[in-house]
Amino acid sequence: MELTKIKGSTYYIDAPTNIGVYVFKNKNCLLIDSGKDTGAARKIDEVLKQNGLHPKYIINTHHHMDHCGGNVYFKEEYPGCLVYTSEKEKLPMENPHLYPFSLFGASPIKELHKSNKEFLVDFVTVEGENKINDEKFEIISLGGHTVDLIGIITHEKVCFVGDSVFSTEILEKYSLPYLYDVKLEKDTLNKLKTADADYFVISHSNSVLTKEEFMLVIDKNLANIENYENQILDLLDQPLTREDILENLSVLNELAMDFNQYHINFSAVSAFVAYLYNKNLLQYSIDDGKLYYFKKPQ
Repeated sequence: MELTKIKGSTYYIDAPTNIGVYVFKNKNCLLIDSGKDTGAARKIDEVLKQNGLHPKYIINTHHHMDHCGGNVYFKEEYPGCLVYTSEKEKLPMENPHLYPFSLFGASPIKELHKSNKEFLVDFVTVEGENKINDEKFEIISLGGHTVDLIGIITHEKVCFVGDSVFSTEILEKYSLPYLYDVKLEKDTLNKLKTADADYFVISHSNSVLTKEEFMLVIDKNLANIENYENQILDLLDQPLTREDILENLSVLNELAMDFNQYHINFSAVSAFVAYLYNKNLLQYSIDDGKLYYFKKPQ
């Protein structure tokens, strides 16, 4: 890990989840996300200390553990450190049972419920201009991967997009995108095409992207979503349950899954089914205790 300058006072730390760093004149800094846990946060902090920086603020792009799991460490090590996120991401951050509940649909199996830590939020951001330590940051709503994931644009036109966009390397490794809302994600990807920024940082990416490079990645994300839409519609020429759909997609796309990844992928399938059904492309039937979906006759 190292601190890499992007432009002006805007930096990032390359990590499994890339961490944005905005440095104020007094050497206090703002972090964009905080890593998955105390161990990751401690490594991030070592980089900050090597550069004489004091974390005073954190903006979490969304509630997934790899983006806010380090908050507890920073708030304990740096009393007075303030946490920001959007209103709808605040709720699952402060109620950690909600994410595994969303994957399982009930009080979850213990392998899915990995943390009982509450990640308390001090301030809720609003879309548009937000002032932190007398500096202006633009917050943009980028829902789709989660209900209200946010991006942050510094005044130097560096945009941190969290997981609203999947890097090329992530799409190659996990082609089935984990989405809360497919329509919202497609709207977000198209919205980002007009973002007023020159550089873009994707949370899970090997490099900072120029605008031109970022546009190509957006198009890859849109094409990947369309590919899965078409695959599911083709499969639903015959009635299938959501489990059947996932089984077929896993074979067609060679999706490797452990217990946790199965539930993530199953949730993604549910998002696609909901999207296609709400577009009036699917209908359903219940037979022998199973819920089947199939393509609506045109």
